[in-house]
Amino acid sequence: MSSIAQSGDLKNRILFTIFILAIYRFGTFVPLPGIDPEQLKIMMEGNQKGLLGMFNVFAGGAVSRMAIFALGIMPYISSAIIVQLLTGVSDYFKSLKSQGEIGRKKITQITRYGTVLLATVQGYGLSVGLEASSGLVINPGIFFKVSTVTTIVAGTVFLMWLGEQITQRGIGNGISLIIFSGIVAEIPRALVTTFELGRTGAISTIMIIFIFLLLIATIMFVVFMERALRKILINYPKRQMGNKMYGGESSHLPLKINTAGVIPAIFASALLLLPVTMSNFNFSSNETVTSFASYFTQGQPLYMLLYAAGIIFFTFFYTSITFNPVETAENLRKYGGFVPGIRPGESTAIYIDKILTRLTTIGALYLTLVCLMPEFLISKYPIPFYLGGASILIVVVVAIDTVTQIQTRLMSAQYEQLIKKTKFGR
Repeated sequence: MSSIAQSGDLKNRILFTIFILAIYRFGTFVPLPGIDPEQLKIMMEGNQKGLLGMFNVFAGGAVSRMAIFALGIMPYISSAIIVQLLTGVSDYFKSLKSQGEIGRKKITQITRYGTVLLATVQGYGLSVGLEASSGLVINPGIFFKVSTVTTIVAGTVFLMWLGEQITQRGIGNGISLIIFSGIVAEIPRALVTTFELGRTGAISTIMIIFIFLLLIATIMFVVFMERALRKILINYPKRQMGNKMYGGESSHLPLKINTAGVIPAIFASALLLLPVTMSNFNFSSNETVTSFASYFTQGQPLYMLLYAAGIIFFTFFYTSITFNPVETAENLRKYGGFVPGIRPGESTAIYIDKILTRLTTIGALYLTLVCLMPEFLISKYPIPFYLGGASILIVVVVAIDTVTQIQTRLMSAQYEQLIKKTKFGR
């Protein structure tokens, strides 16, 4: 802490980040106009295990209060992911990516437009869903829809701006920290709810102790896996320039076990929980749809099987989009780097792809294990969503990334102070 106090820039960045996150938390308590709070409470109690329950986690409890930040930052994340996927398959987006800073600004602008479009569509769907719940909306009609969509879109755009401000003037990734703060802020309430369940006898004391031991073990396991790297040795040949020899150095190409992060778990959960949410919102009174949706509730064998398959699929898919072995091998060849015993070019790309496939397999199994273990407990016991696998992953991964950035800035500040002292001594 003393080092942070000595670094004025870092201290200001941390205080600015805390200030922005405080504004975000305040917004999660500002309700949408025209909602009956009592009916909202009843509706949310029946949707805790649906898509609303999962969105409530990522929105920091704003959905349960139907606040102006009800959609959270999810439209921006969805837009960013779509644009990133298009970057890998569309020639237009590939050309923008290759244009450097100008192309990056255009991609950012497209992402923002996509955020507004997705927020508008989701805001309208939210207004229709709210009106479909009997007695929830005080004065349903076109005015309620327009006001709800306008408020939701404005809230999402404001959150997007707050996230960008944290990234530029604060510490860490702003979007990730907004989700992180929402989950962390609701964890105490989740713990109180769990203890209350133990007091009323809904969960035994032994089970509560087991849950917390499992929670601690899961956090330790996630930290270990997220920090784990596979380093590929890269050598650079010696070069003679005049009478001097240059090069002959070695470095490493680090490959993470979990390249895809928490995105596979989020996507798989959203797809599988959609049928349950539709049935809970009374979008359809058909008994066939309701019966079909019951197979996708937590704890059902089909749900667990499809959830695991979805996580594995999205892990491989997203990794293939974000990391290109052919491009990496070509860059190594351009700079004269080579893997010992492997020919530069195509052979290096095949070698890196083979290692990456093995690592991705381990990462997919790791994500599946972390996400499914809490799901079994949530399906058997009324444990809050905030103690689920996806929540733990987000909290741990963002915390590791933020601490790493703080340490990097501290080292940079200490290095600058050392240089100043050295010059002064001279």
